[in-house]
Amino acid sequence: MSRARIFKDELIERNIKFLAIYIETTNACLILLSEKEDRLGTLVAAIPPGKGLIGPATSSVLLGSKNATLARILAERMASKTNKVALVSIYLETLEESVAGPILIRLIEKIQSKKAEKEETKTEAEKVKEAET
Repeated sequence: MSRARIFKDELIERNIKFLAIYIETTNACLILLSEKEDRLGTLVAAIPPGKGLIGPATSSVLLGSKNATLARILAERMASKTNKVALVSIYLETLEESVAGPILIRLIEKIQSKKAEKEETKTEAEKVKEAET
């Protein structure tokens, strides 16, 4: 991967727009999750367990405290799933973590499926290119 890949998506639930910006580099991913408009919120960093180690990812709150529990859960989940450093920011205005959590998880899953589709399309294009040469 030569440059960072950026994906954006949104989801409307409970008449509220939830937004996501996902940035992926070779060794890290950053996801900004917010309500109504793109904003930086509580920021958590998580690192996956080391190679050959079994256990959960380790996380730390870098900025803010509101929604820190949800941000830690999502950052640790992303770090374990991608095996990369994960930074997760959550900015919520009206909903509590317990209500917003499942919505934000669906939004992350939506953006990851979009990313997977793009990777699959890219792989097919590479196969066609190889066949032509």
